[in-house]
Amino acid sequence: MSAIAAKICGIRDPEALEAALAGGAAYIGFVFFPPSPRAVTPIEAAALSEQVGRRAIRVGLIVNATDVDIAAILAETPLDMLQLHGSETPERTAAVRRRFGLPVIKALPIATAADVSGASSYRDAADILLFDAKPPNRPDALPGGNAESFDWTLLADNPPTGKWMLSGGLTAANVAEAIRMSGAHAVDVSSGVERARGEKDPAMIEAFLKAAQTLEPN
Repeated sequence: MSAIAAKICGIRDPEALEAALAGGAAYIGFVFFPPSPRAVTPIEAAALSEQVGRRAIRVGLIVNATDVDIAAILAETPLDMLQLHGSETPERTAAVRRRFGLPVIKALPIATAADVSGASSYRDAADILLFDAKPPNRPDALPGGNAESFDWTLLADNPPTGKWMLSGGLTAANVAEAIRMSGAHAVDVSSGVERARGEKDPAMIEAFLKAAQTLEPN
């Protein structure tokens, strides 16, 4: 059985990126959402993307982006996947995948069992579903990366079909428990490996990846 796959999202500098790659991250995420402290420009991401090469899957995170926005990113930055982290509908998700010919991760905010059940409407539109905590009700909240978690047993009690990732409030200290409780085969982290908001810490990335890889999927 394969080990847990980990995605390190919001990478902005070569040192953090190299720590993620050295630690065995399966996915590297670049954020193309200017309000985020983790945002990069397509030109900045291009250099990082070249550093990744074929060592991991390069994911571009976008939020309610237009086709023009996406095309501008892809014109500069080599990417392997797109992650839709806004309020994109199943129809919009499918359209992005079809238009740009790249596999798609669709992030879905979770707070209740109904939210998990509702994810089924995206199953045919996305290649991977990412279950994240619903953003908190505060002015500085972002669509993701808020260091908030949700009840992981919601996923174990109503196991999603197809490929999916667990996100939201994960750290080196709790990721093993989160995997056990949710049944996740893949995990995604951003704020949980930062020394300050938007500043990745190579040592924290290394610790997270080691902790995630101590378990195998159920």
